[in-house]
Amino acid sequence: MSAIPLWIEGSFLASIRILSRRQGLKIAQGKPRAALGTSSSLDLPSRWARREFKPRLFIRLYECLRLILIAVPLAATASAQTPLRIAAAADLEPVLPPILAQFEQSTSIHAEATYQASAMLTTQIQNGAPFDLFLSADLSYPKRLIDAGLADAAGTADSSTPIVYARGTLVLWTRKDSHLTPSLELLSSPDLKRLAIANPDRAPYGRAAVAALTSLKLYVTLKPKLVTAENISQTAQFVDSGNADAGLISLTSAMTPRLTASGNYFLVPRDLYPPIEQGAVIVSTTRQRPPVHKFLDYLLSPSIQSQLAKSGLTPAH
Repeated sequence: MSAIPLWIEGSFLASIRILSRRQGLKIAQGKPRAALGTSSSLDLPSRWARREFKPRLFIRLYECLRLILIAVPLAATASAQTPLRIAAAADLEPVLPPILAQFEQSTSIHAEATYQASAMLTTQIQNGAPFDLFLSADLSYPKRLIDAGLADAAGTADSSTPIVYARGTLVLWTRKDSHLTPSLELLSSPDLKRLAIANPDRAPYGRAAVAALTSLKLYVTLKPKLVTAENISQTAQFVDSGNADAGLISLTSAMTPRLTASGNYFLVPRDLYPPIEQGAVIVSTTRQRPPVHKFLDYLLSPSIQSQLAKSGLTPAH
């Protein structure tokens, strides 16, 4: 409890003690002490009975005041501790946690992220999921929310367009113990039996993978060999666990310590697939716009953009 509520409580208790002493003195002066031990308040003159009731009333008021003084700080603390809820694309799972920790250390604002495919997060927001900010792996899903009046990019020059915070990169990854070298030639090799990609209907990296294979005129040939994962994180798990011989995954996944130690990657030429521009929007139902804007400013700051680059994302600017 803070100093002010404690001061109020102490003053209130002091007032009760003073009134009680005064009352006891007046009763003692108006009635013999022996009678006081055997008489109830009903035997006293009405003015004494009324005086005896006052401390009880003060005690009841004190109890109510004490409950209020306890409840108000607790409610304020609960409100202050409401976390910033971020819907984050799966390719950010290896990247975002340290940034959220640094943000909290810098601003005292706690943020929590839910990582899933961008399409699934979009559906959840459409269904009323209580997110404050959406960090998508492409621009189409947040733009869909803006057009539906469910999100905006307030504070930017064009609030009808998602805020581009980074760009993704597609890579081909293989395990070191598979003895397969990641390259464009591997995609047409008979040694490749299973190729993992993210679901192109849900994940931007899945669409990029299909676009790259189509550009290479290999999609029809490789379609029977495709192992489809729900999102880009699961795609990396498929190939890392040996459930696929190779995988078209994000550079952010390939650069994690685990996959760096266990495999090798090849950068898929960018002209084989559309740019993977990653966009952010503010969910319209948020009640935490100031913290959301602080986080967006932090995410777009030069130091954090440089940190994103080291993690496999191309800075937005």
